[in-house]
Amino acid sequence: MHENTIKKINFEINQINTLLDSYQTLFSKVEESSPDLVELAAFASILHSFYNGIENIFQIIIKKIDLEIVDDAQWHKEILRKMSEPNKKRDSVISISTMLLLSRYLSFRHFYRHSYSFYLNWIELEPLVKSLNKIWKNTTSEIKVFLTTLESEE
Repeated sequence: MHENTIKKINFEINQINTLLDSYQTLFSKVEESSPDLVELAAFASILHSFYNGIENIFQIIIKKIDLEIVDDAQWHKEILRKMSEPNKKRDSVISISTMLLLSRYLSFRHFYRHSYSFYLNWIELEPLVKSLNKIWKNTTSEIKVFLTTLESEE
C-alpha cells in the first residue's frame, strides 16, 4: 500500500545524504577557520538544499499518507508542524524537539530565498552549519522509525 511512498522518501533521504557527503571537505575546513564569502555562499546553498530535501519528504507524507493539500500562506511552517503531530492516518514523523531545530533551517531557507548572498553572516550561519550533520542524523533516525511503522502496515 505504501511501498511507492516509502521508495520516494528513501530517495529523498539518499539525495540529502549525497548532498552532505559531497561537501564534507568544506565542512571540515570550517573547523579550522571561518569561511570566505564564496564558501559562505556555498554553505548557504547547502543549507537551502538540505531544508528543501526535508520539505520534499514532508510533502510526500502530507500528499500520499495524510491525503491533504496544504496551500495556505504559511504552508511551509504548517507542514513542519504537522510532521510533529500524529493524526488519524499516521504517527508523528518527527519529535517536537526535532521540529523546533528544523524550524531554524526553515527560517534560514526563507531568508536565503529573499535576500542577497552578500548579506550572509558566518556568526549566524555557523550554528546551522556545525550542527547540520547531527540534526540530519537525528531527523533521519526519526523518519526511519516512521518508515518502519509504514512497512509494518503492508
